[in-house]
Amino acid sequence: MKTSPRHSVEPEISEEMEDATMTKTNLKGDWINFFLLLLLYTMQGLPLGIAGSMSLLLQSKNNVTYKDQALYSISKWPFSLKLLWAPLVDALYVQKFGRRKSWLIPVQYLIGAILIYTASDIENLLPETGRPDITMLAYIFFMINFLAATQDIAVDGWALTMLKKNNVGYASTCNASGQTLGSMVGSMVLILFTSEDFCNKYLRSVPDVGGIVSVKNLLYCWGIIFILLTTLIGVFKKEKNNTFEDDQEKVNVVQNYLLLWDILKLPSVRILAIILITSKIGYAATGNVSILKLIDAGISKEDISIIDSVMSGVNFILPFIIGKYTSGPKPMSVYLKVIPIRLLLNIGFVMQIYYTPKLITLDGENTSVYYYPLLVCLLSIDQILSHTMFIAVIAFFARISDPRFGCTYMTLLNTLANLGYMWTSTVALGMIDVLTFEECSLDSKNNCSTLELRDMCKADKGDCIITVNGYYIEMLLCTIIGIIWYIAVRNPLKVFQTKNPSHWLVKVKRTETGDV
Repeated sequence: MKTSPRHSVEPEISEEMEDATMTKTNLKGDWINFFLLLLLYTMQGLPLGIAGSMSLLLQSKNNVTYKDQALYSISKWPFSLKLLWAPLVDALYVQKFGRRKSWLIPVQYLIGAILIYTASDIENLLPETGRPDITMLAYIFFMINFLAATQDIAVDGWALTMLKKNNVGYASTCNASGQTLGSMVGSMVLILFTSEDFCNKYLRSVPDVGGIVSVKNLLYCWGIIFILLTTLIGVFKKEKNNTFEDDQEKVNVVQNYLLLWDILKLPSVRILAIILITSKIGYAATGNVSILKLIDAGISKEDISIIDSVMSGVNFILPFIIGKYTSGPKPMSVYLKVIPIRLLLNIGFVMQIYYTPKLITLDGENTSVYYYPLLVCLLSIDQILSHTMFIAVIAFFARISDPRFGCTYMTLLNTLANLGYMWTSTVALGMIDVLTFEECSLDSKNNCSTLELRDMCKADKGDCIITVNGYYIEMLLCTIIGIIWYIAVRNPLKVFQTKNPSHWLVKVKRTETGDV
């Protein structure tokens, strides 16, 4: 066994890869694989949509606090942490069953089983009148998101071999479209079709009690569908054996983890990691609290769900529009131009939240004709700016990632970016109650800080009145920190995108096997 010292090797492009790059895409003979990938990503998006809609259902309950929302938000963390077990998914499998199916099939069966279990106990977990079991809901949906993240790792890997080499570019289309569709269906159907008000207003000729379907029946239905589709995929879809294709060297689990450490040891990657982990602070309150504050102010969860559906359509077409601006040599220039606009938009959200109670209860009966157009406009601008930044960052990742280890490199950078979103989300939700101060209208010594004190105030026929609204304080703090962050990272990001690709290459120990 011979081991060469650490060195950087220029990546080589094989003739096969070059031929595939030069060949035009043509889905003839690949349509079944294309639609299968679309189905798999849609199945991945469905539980994500269900998990996301639970936040709206919880916020519509009067006895749920922002600390509860912060606790529940932990259930969304697995997608930001999947790098921790991605090497295991990539290296451990049963060859006869298939490298990706070894994980995909059992994971999807488990998702279906958990959905069925949740349906059987949903009346206790999310009762109509009592307090929801936040801890159990957070645990259940953490497991669902963990399994969905594992499914994502397997499907991303399978997509590279399921499609023909000249059609691999369609994998991102299946990913974006499938996840958007699944998430939209999971969220919209759960919120709207279980709502008595929505169903009576739009779907029924004669008003009735409850929605056209219950949360319990929906979860049962989706759990059964997951199990049936997984069985069909397991039986009828065969996986190619790509073990000896493309002269790829099999990398074991330990080598995968060491590679991650080698990437993180690059000085520029360390600085970039700090930038990514702190990049969402300036918009943490806007992105995670504003929607919940709208519900508090009187906007129904059904209206929010309808607006989200419109936003999903925007998200679907936006990459095609923005792509031409972020595909150039300096995508981070686009990113940096958007930041000041998005920070300025924080003021728009503050004003929208502040005036919402007045605009939706105009004359005590009618909602202002201007309110919903203004709200949709504000949310649309925020989505466009947010997705522009996201696409620019992904384009930057693609440019700097070492081609020899592109998958691991990209996964690491994406994980750091996702982590920057998740920790700020949890902290932003948790700090609202800390920064909010209330007192009972009939007893100034009662600060209404607990459910017991709130009940005591109501028993005395008083109301808990907000004296200091934590949302506005948090928005101010986020905006100030965001401005400081922008000034601090502007020059480093400009420099990073001008670096030669060799600057980002990983120095690794190459082990060669010789005569012993």
